[in-house]
Amino acid sequence: MKKFYITTPIYYVNDKPHIGHAYTTIAADVLARYHRLKGDEVFFLTGTDEHGSKVAESAQAANKSPQEFCDENSAKFQMVWDRLNISHNNFLRTTSLQHKQGVEKFLNKLKESGSIYESDYQGLYCTGCERFITEKELLDGLCPDHKKAPEVLKEKNYFFKLKDYLPQIAKLINSGELMILPENKKNEVLGLIKQGLDDFSISRESVKWGIKIPFNDSQITYVWVEALQNYITGIGYGADEENFNKFWPADIHLMAKDIIKFHALYWPAMLLAAGLPLPKVIFAHGFFTIDGEKMSKTLGNVIDPEALVDEFGSDAVRYLLLSQFPFGADGDVKAGNFVIQYNSDLANGLGNLTSRVLSMAEKYFDGVVPEKDFEFSDETAGIWHQYEDAMKIFKIDEVIEIIRKFNSFADGYVERQKPWQLAKEDKEQLAKVIYNLLESIRHLALMVYPIMPDVAEQIFKYLNQADWKSHNFKELIDWGVLEPAAKVEKAKALFPRLEK
Repeated sequence: MKKFYITTPIYYVNDKPHIGHAYTTIAADVLARYHRLKGDEVFFLTGTDEHGSKVAESAQAANKSPQEFCDENSAKFQMVWDRLNISHNNFLRTTSLQHKQGVEKFLNKLKESGSIYESDYQGLYCTGCERFITEKELLDGLCPDHKKAPEVLKEKNYFFKLKDYLPQIAKLINSGELMILPENKKNEVLGLIKQGLDDFSISRESVKWGIKIPFNDSQITYVWVEALQNYITGIGYGADEENFNKFWPADIHLMAKDIIKFHALYWPAMLLAAGLPLPKVIFAHGFFTIDGEKMSKTLGNVIDPEALVDEFGSDAVRYLLLSQFPFGADGDVKAGNFVIQYNSDLANGLGNLTSRVLSMAEKYFDGVVPEKDFEFSDETAGIWHQYEDAMKIFKIDEVIEIIRKFNSFADGYVERQKPWQLAKEDKEQLAKVIYNLLESIRHLALMVYPIMPDVAEQIFKYLNQADWKSHNFKELIDWGVLEPAAKVEKAKALFPRLEK
């Protein structure tokens, strides 16, 4: 059995969960579910980033202790992930003992390797970004993201010798051993190396809310340095070495493109220093606008995923978010068209086809599966080949397009064959048509399972295939799994039509 280890970033507890967080996490869940279907042993990690000065300040403003503040806000993420049917194996919190133990072990490894040193540092610090920024990053003297002037800070810190590791990282990226995707992000990372990067601070002297440096308790681990280590602590580094050795290295770190530098340069450098293998793939998806506008509290277009689930249901939300534009690129989420797309793709598409086919099976064959027919066998095998190829390169939008085309193909088959006429003229051909359609919706249920797991399970139940997971993937994608004489049920509406 192969292993597959996938991660999302850990989300900052100062934020409420919004559809940007949901987009990354749903995409990771699709890949995790697909690999479980394939028979891989999957570990899917997500969680919350809970340390740093910004959290401490926000807690104080809310008249709460930092831990109380983190407990409340982390719970909001966990609740939203439950509602979106996220199948993570671990939700890691950086305030957990498991994480703290792993961080201490990792930092000691860095010290033993000779890759860190102590020095004074003076620079411009943005509390909103939780990092030092340079003059050239400012816009009219302000942080471009938070529209505030940074503080001038001077303090004694520990630094990591990044420059020592950059040539090796460039070589690993160019060879493909460390794969950065999409390709334009690989070029961006290599460009950063060519520009030259300074060593970076791994600790803070003035911050109090965080994990103490194990060899100097007057220093707190820099929040983003500590956060990166969740990818190893979340699978047992420093606590459960057997599980860690089973799943590390990560098969894919999935994130938005704004944190690519930390993941593709700083994190690999620290892993090399600690003597640990590097992740196999770092995939940075793009940013998106909402109906052509940047997400903004001022504009009031920051969408709450729970509100979407209330309106459309979790499966439809997963589908609608992932089907908007090519995965990995920047794009626009047409939230204003969600109802239209829901009705066209889901209510009139998969939902209508499933209901129609099962109703015809009930009407013409008393809900009994007819004799097998293999008219679509070769064509479906080709479709599965395309589907697997798209999943291998994380093209989730292409997977959705393949599903749409197969759904349309089955709809077209109904119109061409006209079962209502065959019922009067050719019962033998009708039996073949109904079998082909029943098998088609079984294949569609399997294809949509990683994206819309609840709906897929419901279709399998209607097909009397509730035990479908007891079959291996190769058996499931073969044509002809439905056995003659088995009973199927009429379907209730999978996606009731919505009015705007």
